[in-house]
Amino acid sequence: MTLVTETFAYDGGRKVTAYLPPEPPQAVVFAGDGQLIAQWGGDVEASGRPPTMIVGVHRLADEMRRLHEYSPGFDPTRFAAHETFFVDDVREWTRSRFGVDLPRDRTAVFGVSAGGELALALGLRRPDVYGAVFCASPGGGYRPPEAMPSPLPHVYLVAGTDEPFFRDNAARWADALRGAGADVMTTERKGTHGGPFWRTELPLMVAWAFER
Repeated sequence: MTLVTETFAYDGGRKVTAYLPPEPPQAVVFAGDGQLIAQWGGDVEASGRPPTMIVGVHRLADEMRRLHEYSPGFDPTRFAAHETFFVDDVREWTRSRFGVDLPRDRTAVFGVSAGGELALALGLRRPDVYGAVFCASPGGGYRPPEAMPSPLPHVYLVAGTDEPFFRDNAARWADALRGAGADVMTTERKGTHGGPFWRTELPLMVAWAFER
């Protein structure tokens, strides 16, 4: 498995880890909680899915500051700064460092828990960049807006059977997105919050978005 980590100047030094598939990427997934999620690229590779690059922006150790970066309602200024770093700076690094600059229909944003809120927020705020949103067990700090953008990205939502709060959040998003005409895939897996289904679902998300 090839992982490349680089430290950026943002916020006094923020790491980004990229998983590089053995063949030229046919798709790219950007994610929060990068120190956790980037290594899941090996699972996508092992599943036989299209070669997919995973670019993970590392999270903060302080959970409250992480929430302020991942959910737009807490601290809009901090969220906007992280959004610019995530969407613009990290994508430019991906293009210049690795030569990967894929169109929106080959680009997704992925997150789990509060990172799922980040994925939904960025997918709705930047549908010109992300053609798909992969969201596992979203938190409740960011809720569907009254006015949805157009076009909407494709959205894949998963939650565990034993995490009712997060399962309800996912269902709320599914209903709102479908009501706005979005293409939405929803599923439940046996498990609780933070369970292994977050990781095992990623290859299925990639297949849904990029093999159709």
